Amino acid sequence: MPEDDPRPVPPEPPLPSDCCDSGCDPCVYDLHAEEMTRYREQLAAWRARHPEADH
Repeated sequence: MPEDDPRPVPPEPPLPSDCCDSGCDPCVYDLHAEEMTRYREQLAAWRARHPEADH
């Protein structure tokens, strides 16, 4: 795999202490869900470019 196209890395999940439980909009968990969606899209595109990679 080319070094200039590394496999995407999933975002770190928020710690339970990162949420203040006061109904923030967006909550850290909402932001993480959005980051995970972007990560999955990036990973799918990366896998399409690197079909030889393990799935």
